[in-house]
Amino acid sequence: MGEKIEVPFSKVKLYLGIGGSILFVILSYWLFINANQDAAHSAPLLMKGIGILGILFFGATGSNGLVKLIDKNPGLTIDSKGITDNSNAMSIGLIEWKDISDIKMKQVMQTRFLLITVTNPEFYIAKAKGSIKALSMKMNLKMYGTPVTITSSTLEYDFEKLEALLKSEFEKHKNSK
Repeated sequence: MGEKIEVPFSKVKLYLGIGGSILFVILSYWLFINANQDAAHSAPLLMKGIGILGILFFGATGSNGLVKLIDKNPGLTIDSKGITDNSNAMSIGLIEWKDISDIKMKQVMQTRFLLITVTNPEFYIAKAKGSIKALSMKMNLKMYGTPVTITSSTLEYDFEKLEALLKSEFEKHKNSK
């Protein structure tokens, strides 16, 4: 068949992400409990709402980091079937070579990610487990023209090398559709 390339998670990046999430959960909790302290200069209800959203969001990202820390599967697997993405909470699993029409890089502020353009976006959105993941994928489709994106933020792999690797493997496999 072909060679299987496995890209592991970066334990350092995961620990840093979990630590950051814990810090922001603590700050969000502090904001929530202290919202009424300065009621004359701020909107306590708004501050409590921001505190709750911060606790929920950063709690979820920290929890996902913990799950990935103990996950025995690699963050990314590249083989003759396609790209199996397991790198984050919004990952969709196997993206078959036959479904990929293009791979390109996008940068938003300091975050770089790869847009994996697929021929049948609705198929991949339908694969999403959970409405939040499906909604996120629909937003990606609207903003970037594809629901599938990959970043190296939790992987033990340099972004430029990951981009070159995926593009090279795509070129190798795209004619064998």
